[in-house]
Amino acid sequence: MFEYHGWITIRDSAADDEDNSRLAEIVESLQQHIQRIASPYLLDLRWMNGEPFLHMGGFSNHRTSPEILDLFSHVGTIAPGSYGLLHLRDDEDPAHENEVRVLRLVRGRVSQHTEPLLSPCIPTLEDPFVG
Repeated sequence: MFEYHGWITIRDSAADDEDNSRLAEIVESLQQHIQRIASPYLLDLRWMNGEPFLHMGGFSNHRTSPEILDLFSHVGTIAPGSYGLLHLRDDEDPAHENEVRVLRLVRGRVSQHTEPLLSPCIPTLEDPFVG
């Protein structure tokens, strides 16, 4: 099972006094990217209070393609001021099958961490299997 939930605040740079002239171009590029991969994913890119945000979520039997993980990294590449979190649960990942992982996007870089509030999945989220 592959479950994910995340968000990204999209920014061209980390500067407070930035000129946002490129931001509309970045958002348009991301919208086109999302349209190519959107089904069956929950991907919502919208402006709120003058800032663009990307929200994503999904649940499938298997991690069949890396599109969501690639999109998360892609945002950091084209908009290095962006920041956000993507929580993942992948019970087919032998190194992390009993963990919720968090991808953190900050200043164009993605790092992976164990989510301590939801890990270990058994017994934190689910009871142990009794056969």
